[in-house]
Amino acid sequence: THDPDAHVILLENTRFLGGEETNDERLARGLAELGDLYVNDAFGSAHRAHASTEGVAHWLKPSVAGLLMQKELDYLGSALENPQRPFVAVLGGAKISGKIDVIEQLLPKVDRLIVGGAMACTFFKAMGIETGKSLVESDRVDMAKDLLARGSKKLFLPVDATVAPALDAPQKAHAVARDAIPADEAMFDIGPNSASQFADVILSAKTVIWNGPMGVFETKPFDAGTRAVADALARATKRGATTIVGGGDSAAAVAEMGLESAMSHVSTGGGASLEFLEGKVLPGVAALDDKT
Repeated sequence: THDPDAHVILLENTRFLGGEETNDERLARGLAELGDLYVNDAFGSAHRAHASTEGVAHWLKPSVAGLLMQKELDYLGSALENPQRPFVAVLGGAKISGKIDVIEQLLPKVDRLIVGGAMACTFFKAMGIETGKSLVESDRVDMAKDLLARGSKKLFLPVDATVAPALDAPQKAHAVARDAIPADEAMFDIGPNSASQFADVILSAKTVIWNGPMGVFETKPFDAGTRAVADALARATKRGATTIVGGGDSAAAVAEMGLESAMSHVSTGGGASLEFLEGKVLPGVAALDDKT
């Protein structure tokens, strides 16, 4: 800058500041003394009410969203409020418990809800299917039954599974139909038929939101399902669909595959995008005067 009175101060990681995570008012006011206006571009921490995100916005006016924050809110907001249809959500990850609120929010809004990852096993259990040594949340089986009853026309579950005796025995991995999981083996990825069916559903969509891998993608060959979904999203984007990857493990998988630029939007916030999809108010956003 050519303005001799303009200064840039780079603070250390604000988490090191006492009072940051408790949203201490004195710290927030102290931070507010440092500038003339407040721009929050940290979507990834917008779901936490901290002194440098939520607190400072009350004391430093105007408080506005940065360009990345605006992009996040635009993509996620328009997908939920006014999606181009067909609207498909792809949910994965280990546990149904972490995604219950997302499923509840998305089920009425989407045309198809694809379920992969170990969370599919809890649905299998609810359907009376043998799940072997797969991860199943026994306290969520009734909930899965209820979701199956309510969303049967929209829910799209794997038709097959890639199983092995243990995660550290990937050389013994093989695909089986979902109702043929051996009692002494576990599902570590969706199977190849599921991967191609999921891809077909994704390719028919105009809006896709993806959150959570289809299997243990860090260990080959249990990355195949996640790769198939990422490839399908990339192809759907080329066809003109809006594709949104909701941060976290999905974003990591897309980055590892070098497909970030092939998606419409890859979210920078795993927890924040999840809470946004759950319909929760993000305190770091709510505190701003201008979100656009």
